[in-house]
Amino acid sequence: MKSLVDALLADLAAKSQRFEIRPETIYFGGGTPTLLNQSALTRLLDGICAQLDLSELAEWSTEANPMTFDQKKATLLHSHGINRVSLGVQSWQPDLLTTLGRDHSPEQALDSYHLLSDTGFSVVNLDLMFSLPGQSLETWEKDLLTTLDLKSQHISAYNLTYEEDTPFFEQLGKGNFREDVDDNADHFYLADRLLTAAGLQHYEISNYAQPGCESLHTQAYWAGKDYLGLGPSAVSTIGTQRWQNVPDTARYTAEGAIAVNEETLSEADLHNERVALMLRTSQGIHLGTLTATSQKRAQDLQSEGVLEFADDHCRLTARHRAMVDPIAAELFI
Repeated sequence: MKSLVDALLADLAAKSQRFEIRPETIYFGGGTPTLLNQSALTRLLDGICAQLDLSELAEWSTEANPMTFDQKKATLLHSHGINRVSLGVQSWQPDLLTTLGRDHSPEQALDSYHLLSDTGFSVVNLDLMFSLPGQSLETWEKDLLTTLDLKSQHISAYNLTYEEDTPFFEQLGKGNFREDVDDNADHFYLADRLLTAAGLQHYEISNYAQPGCESLHTQAYWAGKDYLGLGPSAVSTIGTQRWQNVPDTARYTAEGAIAVNEETLSEADLHNERVALMLRTSQGIHLGTLTATSQKRAQDLQSEGVLEFADDHCRLTARHRAMVDPIAAELFI
């Protein structure tokens, strides 16, 4: 762990020499930072605070899984300015946790949530997953209602996706699991109905929040703002330039943040990414960012009842939000 922390801090130092870094948001994720032991996590947090000007920092988030932290570690995170935690509960059903290969029980997830809430983080987000193998609409509803009873300020509901080179994808190929678009939509709209009825705002396809508790970091990402990534495989995008750190952890630790997959984004790339990301939000896409051809297609989709126009933006109508990806592709150039 020490060598990984050394590499992360060296990565930050190198990027600080190249760019003026005054972050508005920081996100620890794409992994589970709370797997670091107390000593390594302390050293990483101390190093970040020493190297960065945090005067404009509005939000510092971290991902965490139950069983990867205790009160001492939670206090450490909070004392360094982390004010938002996304807790990977995924489900409150023991059998579904087993299917997902999770090593925590529903009771342990509940204890972890209360520990984080009592520590004083501004927002404790609960991450859930739907369309899991063996998950019925009834069990999904139970998970949603259990989560609502906890009065979390933010809930994320993610559709299980089958990524290549994963055990789930292998089981899908063998026919042991199935992927059903209609089933996905049923789970999606059940979450939308229950969570919004409870007063949460469905401000992005997978995210619901009490007013004022939306994630600033993810909103900035969807809006196409620049970002720097630290760690193996981490991606950075500054203007039209995008690159990735070497994906091999051993090589990253030994040799540092070697840039791979460097590219210059074209206007078409930027346009299509903006469409794909902003159409996921309740605000939608500003019409001025669309090309003339895309605007014409948006008008066609409006006449078909797929999009609606409001305040110089176009956004998905409620009954089409589950189909965001193929609809966004129709506006690509």
